[in-house]
Amino acid sequence: MNNKVPLSEYPRMIMVRDSYLSLNGVWEYAIRENDERVPEEFDGDILVPFSPETPLSGVNRTVRPNDVLFYRKRFSLPKGFKKEYVTLHFGAVDQVVTVYLNGTKIGFNQSGFHPFSIEISKVLKKDNELVLVVRDYSDTRFYARGKQKIKRGQIWYTPQSGIFMPVWLESMPRDYIEKLKITPRYDESLVEITVFTNSKDNDAVIIFDGKEYTVKPNKVYKLKVKDFISWSPDNPHLYPFKVKYCEDEVDSYFAMRKISVDTDEEGIKRIYLNNKILFNTGLLDQGYYHEGYLTPPDEATVINEIKVAKEMGFNVLRKHIKIEWERFYYHCDRLGMLVWQDFVNGGEPYNFVTVHVPAVLNIHFKDTNYKRFARQNALGRELFYAEAKTTIEHLYNYPSIVLWTIFNEGWGQFDSHKLLPFVLELDNTRLIDVNSGWHDMGLGQFRSHHVYFRKYRFKKDKLDRCVILSEFGGYAHRIPGHYYGVANFGYRKYNTKEELEKAVINLYEKEIIPAVKQGLAAAIYTQLSDVEDELNGVLTYDRKVVKIDPKVMRELNEKLLKA
Repeated sequence: MNNKVPLSEYPRMIMVRDSYLSLNGVWEYAIRENDERVPEEFDGDILVPFSPETPLSGVNRTVRPNDVLFYRKRFSLPKGFKKEYVTLHFGAVDQVVTVYLNGTKIGFNQSGFHPFSIEISKVLKKDNELVLVVRDYSDTRFYARGKQKIKRGQIWYTPQSGIFMPVWLESMPRDYIEKLKITPRYDESLVEITVFTNSKDNDAVIIFDGKEYTVKPNKVYKLKVKDFISWSPDNPHLYPFKVKYCEDEVDSYFAMRKISVDTDEEGIKRIYLNNKILFNTGLLDQGYYHEGYLTPPDEATVINEIKVAKEMGFNVLRKHIKIEWERFYYHCDRLGMLVWQDFVNGGEPYNFVTVHVPAVLNIHFKDTNYKRFARQNALGRELFYAEAKTTIEHLYNYPSIVLWTIFNEGWGQFDSHKLLPFVLELDNTRLIDVNSGWHDMGLGQFRSHHVYFRKYRFKKDKLDRCVILSEFGGYAHRIPGHYYGVANFGYRKYNTKEELEKAVINLYEKEIIPAVKQGLAAAIYTQLSDVEDELNGVLTYDRKVVKIDPKVMRELNEKLLKA
């Protein structure tokens, strides 16, 4: 078992506190069939935060829907670590988890892709035993699951279970900062900062650009930013600031940027960044890795992917059906990469006609039909609302995120007419793609197309919405020694790198670039990397080979941006 602590970098760069203890590393695990009693003997060691199914975990065992997965971690706090309170943070645990500390139940969570935290100071001892009891039903029930499927293949991936994002501790004094809410108001030359605290009797202080500003907790403070530098992919300027509250102190940052849809001088709806038209050209980013599945093997891999995409001239990564490790968003902020963030899909097993046939026949169904969209379970629908809210609140402060995708290709889609106002109430500063792909309900700012099996031809939206191509391409090329297995899935297949590049050039120059003048506002190519059967990435699954010459791709993107 590898004793190196993986992914131990401070995870929450949008709110940094000097108290930090990573619990990543070697834990104990056990797997039992339909028995949730904590076993006396565990099966062996597991490297957290890698799921037991993954090569990096050191376990390589599959947790089935009728299995119970147990974790155990014994730890002691360093001298002086505990102040008044200690919070235990889980980046994500898939899918349903009960948490025990020193024999006391301290938490329960059934949101497999989202972070959760537990205040544990009253249960702590000198020597501690942390135990997790996990159930993962994968795609057999209504829980959020992303692209995991027990019968994996083609666009569906190997399921994984349990802890798959960092676990960590921090300690706070008696009066402390709970969270920040940061909203740039570009046109007003200010940023709104709300400091949420656990007590209400004291003022907080924001320190920015060498000056101190006294603010009331839980109240919006409008901080003027004179002669500011705009944040953009070409110039990702971040403004650092500090917040103090009694004895507590955190570091953060913001960026001055605005994202909007507006009408250009020819009456065409376009995407604007900082009040200037910016064609959004991007890559679909699944966030799956051959060694860690949903968990990146290390930070360097995450940074390199963003840099490769930028080198190719892309300005967007569409984070597809996954909430990423928080440092991903931080690196997009500092390196200058726009993020389109999908909500994670749930629902019961999907109807083939609903989620696959529209790719060819372009048919649409009303998403109030819960049976057709595998959304008959009321708890599953309630959880989607709760997880949408958690997603927005968790990621709200990252300026790189400019768009939320609510539903993709009908996967667990329901009640779009209710979800759109729900999301807008939580965040009206970003763009929203309500129905990406098909089953368009005629709502929102976008007509969002996915085109794989035919040539793309621009069509003006009948409702005069902004037209985006939120998925296209998917051209496959297999590199010997750098792919998952024997399958070779892609929407078109090419035997050589030269053939692939020629096809991509032809696709962009004959179908995508000409559509820009007609009104196309964004194009997201499938995809950033190969994933298992899918061999249609610009990177191989192991991220060791770049299939398309970055210079070739960059020239195409430059033409797009100038079109």
